[in-house]
Amino acid sequence: MNVSKKKTVLVTGATGGLGTAMCKKLFDDGYTVVGNYHTKEKAEKWMTEMKNNGYPIELFHGDVSDFESTGKMIHAIEAKYNHIDILVNNAGITRDGRLINMKPEDWHAVINTNLNSVFNCAKHVIQGMIDRNFGRIINISSVNGQRGQFGQTNYSAAKAGMHGFTKSLAMEVAKYGITVNTISPGYIGTDMVMAVPEKVLTQIVAQVPMGRLGGTHEVAHLVSFLASEETSFITGANYSINGGQHVY
Repeated sequence: MNVSKKKTVLVTGATGGLGTAMCKKLFDDGYTVVGNYHTKEKAEKWMTEMKNNGYPIELFHGDVSDFESTGKMIHAIEAKYNHIDILVNNAGITRDGRLINMKPEDWHAVINTNLNSVFNCAKHVIQGMIDRNFGRIINISSVNGQRGQFGQTNYSAAKAGMHGFTKSLAMEVAKYGITVNTISPGYIGTDMVMAVPEKVLTQIVAQVPMGRLGGTHEVAHLVSFLASEETSFITGANYSINGGQHVY
């Protein structure tokens, strides 16, 4: 089945390493893919590079940490693509530091971008999904939302909160053919991770029983799996993809 004419996917945080891999995989699998951006210069470069590589994916401006800005972005996407069938909440930032040293603005920035964005985006698309009796919401959390991490009270709280949101919303909308699930990656070989000093990278890999970093394509594959119609009986779940780093 050619799903491209029927299913539209919005990926937030599309221009990062994980977001880019997700967009490519979903596009390859036949979906109509759109993304969001916050920085214009980066967005224009990303769209040009993606198009040159055979991925003509359009980005829409929106600050997903702000409810009104998110609403304007969703409205613009729906005006052009009619509806959003699948939402991938991938946007995220870090502002690490021990709680004793953490500034309130660093706490709020991470909570707003990583957690409040999930509410902002889902709130604006959920009614349409209910009306169409179909929807997929996929929230990208983290292993550190499952186990905690030194210096990340803000990040871990936000990422743990994402799955609490997942579980409750999954119950609310299951009868409408909408699934809501979480993916919790461990250390993935994004450009950001690969840029850390070699000594630090070696220490990171040593924590992973599989002895390697995860690939962005592996997370993207899981996203596409959960986006499919064949996963209609999976909801409220949290998929760990961390090479055995945290098991329970």
